[in-house]
Amino acid sequence: MPHYLEERLYHRKMTRRDFLWLTSVSTASVAVTGCAINPVTNIPQLMLINKDEEIQLDKKNSPHQFSTDYGALQDQPLNDYISEAGNRMVAISHRPQMPYSFRGVNATYVNAYAFPGGSIAVTRGILLSLQNEAELAGLLGHELGHVNARHTASHMSKGMLIIGALTLGVAVVGIAGENSKFALFISLLGQIGAGMLLAHYSRDDERQADALGMEYMTKAGYSPQGMVGLMELLKTMSKHQPSSLEMMLRTHPLTSERYQTAKDSADTQYRAMKKIPLNRDRYMDNTAKLRRMKKAIEAMQLGEQEMANKLFQAAEQHFNEALQDAPEDYAALVMMTKCKIAQEKPNEALQYAVKAEQVYPNEAQAHHMNGIANMMMNKFDAAYQNFADYENRLPGNPNTIFLKGTALEGMQDKQAATIEYNRFLKMAEQGNQAQYARERLIDWGYLKP
Repeated sequence: MPHYLEERLYHRKMTRRDFLWLTSVSTASVAVTGCAINPVTNIPQLMLINKDEEIQLDKKNSPHQFSTDYGALQDQPLNDYISEAGNRMVAISHRPQMPYSFRGVNATYVNAYAFPGGSIAVTRGILLSLQNEAELAGLLGHELGHVNARHTASHMSKGMLIIGALTLGVAVVGIAGENSKFALFISLLGQIGAGMLLAHYSRDDERQADALGMEYMTKAGYSPQGMVGLMELLKTMSKHQPSSLEMMLRTHPLTSERYQTAKDSADTQYRAMKKIPLNRDRYMDNTAKLRRMKKAIEAMQLGEQEMANKLFQAAEQHFNEALQDAPEDYAALVMMTKCKIAQEKPNEALQYAVKAEQVYPNEAQAHHMNGIANMMMNKFDAAYQNFADYENRLPGNPNTIFLKGTALEGMQDKQAATIEYNRFLKMAEQGNQAQYARERLIDWGYLKP
């Protein structure tokens, strides 16, 4: 097999079939240990990961997820507003000592998520759907509930979450067309990333997070009607826009019971606080810039749906519409890059990737996509630089390290490729990539068979 790939790399143009094989994903399990008392219930529970490990897990993984979701919002006042709403509830939570942080991310799908160390994000898709600050507080309070009840750590302890070598830069899947011609499909990482890294909460988890969210938001001075409005919004969207809620429904089970419970709690336990203003005007003022992009964001949502259905030309039309309304939107530019690569148009893809780098220089994903396009054209030296630029901005992605190795191999720099393959194998020991890297090192005499 090593000689076969060597033939691919050196003696003829790299085919899409070759590239698909090279970028197949590998993962490896990691064990965790520990035990604790639940900070919310004060009841002993199986807990094989401690607080420091939760924080380290967060620090390692959350930056990759945020990049998968096209980075934090470049609208700093809106990010500050989100943080202000979240931090109002931190002090009265059960774990105020955690290093919480809040931000909006550029993804257009509808969701919010929390990492176990307290890094919390909300997408542009859900920010556009909310109607007031109280609903935002309900959403953030719910995610705080997951962190405080240690739901992710609990699932990890039960073996429900596998922490593996992350390969978040890009996932590539082959599609056989009617004429058996392989095309490239760049998977919509913004839609599947949270599912790759975060626990899929149970209905009991959701009930507890709802109750904690209601407690935190009311103690912080928000109306309980915000949680009721949030549940009503999600219930309505699940009926009429289920595709936009796909990831949220996958990770956060939604039932009519949750809406009714929130309504009952607002009418009984928190009745005295129902008359607190919902702060609709303040929310609308702070999201005005985002709401002016509603048409473009909706076009991106449609484009991502078409990409998921492998209808690339239709997706391109939607991304064009988005870019007409928002020509410098980073997410739209990267989505179009992926769409062009999926249609085997790397030259055109590069144009969008380069512009994406220019409009959001510190965000990493565009650099990775630029490298993918250059790899498709056998421009290995340029691809290597792209992957190096990505790693400088976002270290710790083994897929990037592997691709640096393949780019160096394409440049016929075996010594440098060996270094990258060895780095990769320290992070991932299983899968097609690991097998290939190991066989190259054996073939070159750096490892014994």
